[in-house]
Amino acid sequence: MNFNLLEQSIGHKFSNYEVLSEALTHRSYSNEDERNKKNYERLELLGDAVLELAITDILMNKYPDSSEGELSKARSALVKAGILAKVARSIELGNYIRLGKGEDLSGGRDRDSILSCAMEALLGAVYIDAGFERSQMVVAKLWGHIVDMVFSEEYDVDYKTKLQELMQSRYRVLPAYSVVNISGPSHNRVFKVMVSAGDINQTGLGKNKKEAAQKAASMALKAMQEETRI
Repeated sequence: MNFNLLEQSIGHKFSNYEVLSEALTHRSYSNEDERNKKNYERLELLGDAVLELAITDILMNKYPDSSEGELSKARSALVKAGILAKVARSIELGNYIRLGKGEDLSGGRDRDSILSCAMEALLGAVYIDAGFERSQMVVAKLWGHIVDMVFSEEYDVDYKTKLQELMQSRYRVLPAYSVVNISGPSHNRVFKVMVSAGDINQTGLGKNKKEAAQKAASMALKAMQEETRI
């Protein structure tokens, strides 16, 4: 099997294809093939640990002002089976999984439980092949946009409140918001809101003023965090 497209999708070229094949082998396949007794279950266990550590590191670096509870909640969402299956589909992982005939005919190639396990096993294979740093790069590439979604949508983090609390504690002033532009047709408006927080001015786009203000506040928080690191 040619793995070039898969390797391009995850951003890693394997040197050990034996471990990659193991990561893509379901138990139903190994049960039917006397010559191949290995399947992805051991690598799945390893990949689960790799993913948790990589996601935790990404969250802590991206959201340094978030509480332990927020980070833990976000991590739990990012490593659940549904998200793993979604990521697996984005790289068409199902096309590469070796399944037994019955499992294949019953739709196993697109089953969340199989895709999520194979995704973890793939991360375990990357870890064995190239170490944690490369595994972390793969996770960052595949989960990057989902991390922001979890914080801004699924968990409805109130960036405006976070920015206000930070501004009050540091500078004793409140951030100021203003709508600077409205574009698009009446049924599909795009609002642009600017927030002024001390010396920092950031803008955000959204389908309404509230969403745009939240995005502007999020950008301001990131800018303040970068300013603190300098």
